[in-house]
Formats: sequence, C-alpha cells, structure tokens
Amino acid sequence: MNAAYATIVLGYTPAPHSRAALVRAIEIAHNRSARLVVVNATPGDRYSDPSFATSDEIGDLERQLRDEGVSFEVRQPMRGRDGGEEVVATADEVGAELIIIGLRRRSAVGKFLLGSIAQRILLDAHCDVLAVKP
Repeated sequence: MNAAYATIVLGYTPAPHSRAALVRAIEIAHNRSARLVVVNATPGDRYSDPSFATSDEIGDLERQLRDEGVSFEVRQPMRGRDGGEEVVATADEVGAELIIIGLRRRSAVGKFLLGSIAQRILLDAHCDVLAVKP
C-alpha cells in the first residue's frame, strides 16, 4: 500500500479475527498518521448480540489505541442495521480511504457463503477494503 490514508474505518467485534484486523489497522494508522474510526454495531439488542462489545471491552480497546498513539474514534451504533451496513455507511460519512475487516476461518460451506457482513462490506464499499485473517 503506497497511498497515505487520512481516515481508516475498522469493522470491530470482540473476536480473534477482529483483533487481528485491529493490529493491522493500528499499524497502518500509525505509519500513515491516519485517524482510525472503529465501528462496533448491532442491529438489535446489545445484550443478546455477542459481537457487540461490552463497555469493559471498549475501554480496553480505547486504552490500547491511546497507548499506540493513534488518533481514533469508537462508534457503537444501534440503528437496526447490521454491522456491514454500518461500516459502509460510516466509511461514506467520514470519507474513509480504507476499510479494514477481519475474516474468520470458515468451513467449505462457510467459504461459499463468505459471510453476509464481510460480503456486504466487500461489495458495497466505495473505497479499498483490506480483509485480515488471524
């Protein structure tokens, strides 16, 4: 990647594949002096969605980003849209040049389906998308 990124959006969940994406996002944001907008969204009730980070998890995330010296913002929208829609909408809103997402390992059937959130981001994003595997 040769381009300088002013704003990067990270689709985040409290899961290993997402933490791998976080490490890469921090590296790119730090090296390019870019602002990182972290999106952790749920379409419904935050208490029944395991992909929605708790306040303790968000606190740990914010501490890690501060310790790394990254300019950041964390968003946790609950507007009824799935994570993919929220990531793409946020990227459009902030004029992101790059979206970073984590991909988890999948079975053969899972690979065929890719995953609705990752697929939505890859197909709908108006900027580059970096998919990181753990």
